[in-house]
Amino acid sequence: MHEFTAELRARLAEVREELRRARESGDEHGVQVASGRLDNLNRLAADHGISPEAAGEAE
Repeated sequence: MHEFTAELRARLAEVREELRRARESGDEHGVQVASGRLDNLNRLAADHGISPEAAGEAE
């Protein structure tokens, strides 16, 4: 389970960075895509009792 948690937190951090870059560049489609991915990952984290905030900044 530790590997799953680490991978999920790493993916959360990656998607947060994708979202930040999309916002900075004004890429509305990219923002929507990254936001959807982030929502899904946050749901997955919650389903497994993992704190998504531990991966970086909270959304």
